[in-house]
Amino acid sequence: MRSVHLAAVLLSLLLTSFSLMAQDAERLRPFVLAETSQTPLEAKLQSVQAALGQAGFSIAGEYVPYAGAHILIITDESLRKQAAGSPLGGYGAALRVSLTEQGGAVQVSYTDPRWMGNVYRMAGDFKTVSDRLQAALGREKTFGSEGGRTVENLREYHYMMFMPYFDDQVELASYDSHQAALDAVEAGLAAGKGGVTLISRVDVIGKEESLFNVAVKQGTGADAPVMQIIDQAEMRHTAHLPYDLLVSGGKVYMLHGKFRIAQSFPDLTMTTFMKISDAPDGIEQALKLAAGGR
Repeated sequence: MRSVHLAAVLLSLLLTSFSLMAQDAERLRPFVLAETSQTPLEAKLQSVQAALGQAGFSIAGEYVPYAGAHILIITDESLRKQAAGSPLGGYGAALRVSLTEQGGAVQVSYTDPRWMGNVYRMAGDFKTVSDRLQAALGREKTFGSEGGRTVENLREYHYMMFMPYFDDQVELASYDSHQAALDAVEAGLAAGKGGVTLISRVDVIGKEESLFNVAVKQGTGADAPVMQIIDQAEMRHTAHLPYDLLVSGGKVYMLHGKFRIAQSFPDLTMTTFMKISDAPDGIEQALKLAAGGR
């Protein structure tokens, strides 16, 4: 009996070891293709919105950056709570779903929660929200990185040597309190400062942190012209947009442009990256104006 028990323990340890090795070796990608639909975009949008609502997600905002593209900012209570458990976890308080006309069909895609959670170094598990999105919208395949990235790689992700990491945050402005920072950002976005306007605001539960998704309409970092250059693959990366402002305490942050673009386009060639070399600075300048910075 003791030998049988010992064999069972050894087998359990072996299976656990294989499971951990498989998880570490698993390759993640930034986007999930839910489906390719022949339904016209507007009609498909209605069914996607209904499916998300039935799955318990709320739509915090919507964005049409250019013709043939529609983006939904989605969140729920679990995402807003989970975001409180990590430094600057508010970046992960919402996900993005996109519908894009391409090749006579509509691609329905969304940001992979596991990619986003790990690239933003968040604590907790992302399987539950992934499963809910799969059940609601589908999951044909992941895309956006040919070779994919491991969890370990994502948590220390950067485009290449000397390029910024997640923790190389850009501080756009500083205020005496969280409320003062929120008021300043709300006012700046309402006034369209820097050519930046509000799409959505998602407040983290249990922490003074709020995520603003914003549209950049002017300057060298404007959404449409930048995407026209970098988003040319068959599978569109539309859910890269929109950009983010994070109000944490009394400070207003943004992800460094070279990190934010690269985490959605990890396979972008340096030749293409150079074509938008002014975009990261342009985005920073626009968002700094919107946040009330100098």
